[in-house]
Amino acid sequence: MSAAAPAIHRYVRVFAALVALTLVTIAVAMIDLGPLNIAVALLIAVTKASLVAVFFMHLRHSHYLVWLFFGLGLIWMLVLLVATLHESASREWIPSPPGWAP
Repeated sequence: MSAAAPAIHRYVRVFAALVALTLVTIAVAMIDLGPLNIAVALLIAVTKASLVAVFFMHLRHSHYLVWLFFGLGLIWMLVLLVATLHESASREWIPSPPGWAP
């Protein structure tokens, strides 16, 4: 590949964004958002993972097939997440046996 190396300031800005998003993750973890806690945490995590993939893994200047497989990976992760959340939400919880503390 003969692409020119990106300028260092771009990496510094992406790193600063990742640090800022990490601080946002910590701040959001201390706030009770009810059922939105998981959704917000996952949104921040996907944003950080996308930044790493696009800039540090050089996905930005890759062939469209690489982008296609990146998107398919995200879709597959979403399918697995929805299946897991659906299974845990529809599970009937087994009560504690008699004599056990609740």
